[in-house]
Amino acid sequence: MSETIGNPLSWSVDAAKGAGHYVGSVTGRLGSGDPERAALPAVRKIGMEDLRAALREGYADFVACRSDVVFLCLIYPVIGLVLAWAFFSGNLLPLVFPILSGFALVGPVAAVGLYEMSRRREAGQTPRWSDGFAVLKSPSFGAIFVLGAVLFLIFLVWIITAHGIWAATLGPEQPASLGAFVGQVFSTGAGWAMMLLGLAVGFLFAVVVLAISVVSFPLLLDRDVGLPVAVVTSFRVATENPGPV
Repeated sequence: MSETIGNPLSWSVDAAKGAGHYVGSVTGRLGSGDPERAALPAVRKIGMEDLRAALREGYADFVACRSDVVFLCLIYPVIGLVLAWAFFSGNLLPLVFPILSGFALVGPVAAVGLYEMSRRREAGQTPRWSDGFAVLKSPSFGAIFVLGAVLFLIFLVWIITAHGIWAATLGPEQPASLGAFVGQVFSTGAGWAMMLLGLAVGFLFAVVVLAISVVSFPLLLDRDVGLPVAVVTSFRVATENPGPV
């Protein structure tokens, strides 16, 4: 009986050991200590035919999983609208556009569920919308989570930067209304300066995110590689194929 049930102390020790092993395994998979996992995948040139093939296969995935894909895709704009509403309510109108446009910076991690559904369909399975959350059970979830946290941090830095650009041009006084703010943006030199500078800086943020994530998440789902290998491979794909990417 004692071996079956145990006492609270022994149960706590066993639970702590189990949690430690799990954390250790997840942490270990973040890196690429194993030589096989540290090997960089070959990067090929991407042409227009590859883009057309990707679009065809993406459309085929959408047709095969139409309702499931639509359900998952609706989650993301709803989150964006909630964020925009929060900033409207908080009288932070100058940050509404940076929030909505900057939400694309975390788009790659938001699309992980769609990547998983596509991967399962390519393997001959019939994916459901719930399979999009199977990423939580993936051996690479730790690496995916860390990379997603990095993208979220970049998103926060973008919001802070956008706020600084607004404060240096049109700020720091809050606009009286949305109409007044739009009028300031398009009818004053400071407004145009804010818009052009914001677009230029936002473009740089987008390039960085694209370079480190364009293939990182699909690669982590598809192969047993560490986070450094996934990010480096993504960067190589982006730099060697700047046009298609």
